[in-house]
Amino acid sequence: MFRSSFFAFCHIYNYKGHKRRLKAGDKEIMNQDITGILNILSANIRNLCTRLGLKKSRLIEVRLRVNEPLILMYDNMEYMVTTDGRMKKSSEIHGDDKNSANELSYGRSSASELSHDRISANEISHDRSGLYIVTMKDINETVEHISKYSLYAYEDEVRQGFITIEGGHRVGIAGKVTLENGRIKNLKHITFLNIRIAHEVKGCGSNIIPYIVKDNLVCHTLIISPPRCGKTTLLRDIVRQLSDGSEIIRGQSVGVVDERSEIAACFNGMPQNDVGMRTDILDCCPKAYGMMMLIRSMSPAIIAVDEIGSHEDIAAIYDAINSGCKIIATVHGNSVDDVLCKPGLRKLVEERVFERYIVLNNRGHIGNVQYIFDERGSVLA
Repeated sequence: MFRSSFFAFCHIYNYKGHKRRLKAGDKEIMNQDITGILNILSANIRNLCTRLGLKKSRLIEVRLRVNEPLILMYDNMEYMVTTDGRMKKSSEIHGDDKNSANELSYGRSSASELSHDRISANEISHDRSGLYIVTMKDINETVEHISKYSLYAYEDEVRQGFITIEGGHRVGIAGKVTLENGRIKNLKHITFLNIRIAHEVKGCGSNIIPYIVKDNLVCHTLIISPPRCGKTTLLRDIVRQLSDGSEIIRGQSVGVVDERSEIAACFNGMPQNDVGMRTDILDCCPKAYGMMMLIRSMSPAIIAVDEIGSHEDIAAIYDAINSGCKIIATVHGNSVDDVLCKPGLRKLVEERVFERYIVLNNRGHIGNVQYIFDERGSVLA
């Protein structure tokens, strides 16, 4: 019943286009200095990026793939870096290729001619002239800088596929996986790196707090967002504000299970991001275990977790709620429809466990709040 009424309402709401955007509150973007990020890169890439004059507040990702172009996500756009220290939009590099491919195939009918056209178009779209191509030396140098010349010391983090560095930035790692008894033992021959830049935006949750607090109590809240749309940044600031307290609600004891070291971004056990004065953190701990550990040991009023989805996560959420804790969580998706496609999460929605749903997108800016719903499907904002 809830499912059909919820989505009938959402469909009408979307169709009519009655969207009221929430603008982020007063934003304070922290740690604008990009030096720490540049210092972990190889000498060649560091020199190129220095010449580009990058701003940390606008840099999202640095992608290194061996024998492939160096790619930056900057201002929510993908750029490739040239050997002379310029950035070229990927769309500009490939845009002419699509036209060329259309011109080549237009009016042709034979299979051999079409096949020839596809090969020609493929060759054109992979023209790398002038682009900086990442070498194995670049990868090795960067890994050495990240691990401070002792990758073995980061063995546990490598097994999880990422290393959190000072400043809260996370370096994703990929390569050849070594298994032992069906479990990941190690990752070697590292040939792919994804440096995700941490952005602490204080105040971005200010307009959200009034919607998730009711009668001086925090509502069970689920933040729904596609990747790279600011869900973790928003979650972090909500945690900070609930922990420190405000005129809307007094400070709360908050427990954070930071499985991927993205919320608090602990480095040597110390949070690199401000998550509030009453917040306790379990870093690099599986969410299902962490929620129970926090309940038993730290007595939180609120538990915050990122990217829920597994059956173990769902079971732990039920246990936490039955223990009297409020839950604030995030999940990947474009809408509540996407959440309902996941069996475990569907049960949470249909049983009205979550009292607030915050749906994000990146239209206009990262972290744009598209809708806020309550458990009945009523639009609050």
